[in-house]
Amino acid sequence: MKRNTKQREEVWQALEAAPGFVSAQQLHQTLRDSGSGIGLATVYRSLNSLSQNGDADSLSLEGENLYRACSPGHHHHLICRQCGHTSEIEASAVEAWAQSVAAQHGYAKPQHIVDIFGLCPTCQTGVAQEPTSA
Repeated sequence: MKRNTKQREEVWQALEAAPGFVSAQQLHQTLRDSGSGIGLATVYRSLNSLSQNGDADSLSLEGENLYRACSPGHHHHLICRQCGHTSEIEASAVEAWAQSVAAQHGYAKPQHIVDIFGLCPTCQTGVAQEPTSA
């Protein structure tokens, strides 16, 4: 486990305050605008660490990694491709499937990541929505 540095705590607080998924560059700019002297490389390292520890969700959307503060524990997401709205979902069928597939191939202790991308109900109606997370 990595130690919790002042800079990592700054990144975590800014991520927690963000309205949804943000890029490292966006988070860096937010921190700079609030007077922080934190460097972009430190923001990237902190986000990577937070993501690896399960404290942040990470997804790649159109070639860019985006991050958001995460609920603890294993979970899955529905993500709107248009506005970025994200909902955490329960997916017991996915858990059973992952266990079954791993066992069929002789694997133990499987891990997986499942994010489902689509269009949220608001974007389906053509009404613009600001990126948010649930």
